[in-house]
Amino acid sequence: MSIGGSVFLIAVGAILRFAVTDAIEGVDLAVIGLILIIAGVVGLVASLIWAAIASRRPAATYDDRYDTRYRGAP
Repeated sequence: MSIGGSVFLIAVGAILRFAVTDAIEGVDLAVIGLILIIAGVVGLVASLIWAAIASRRPAATYDDRYDTRYRGAP
């Protein structure tokens, strides 16, 4: 899940949890909102950890000494 998707889940969950006053029989919208908020927070934390790990990796470098296309063109 990306950071944007996580923020979207948090926003939709907050709307369902705090702003919607309608009721659907057999469905508790406040609980669904809370579940979406929790899923969004977990996804956001996982995305930030993944981004931090990915930023520590060294960038791939290209060494043309081993590329045979540039050795003495025929």
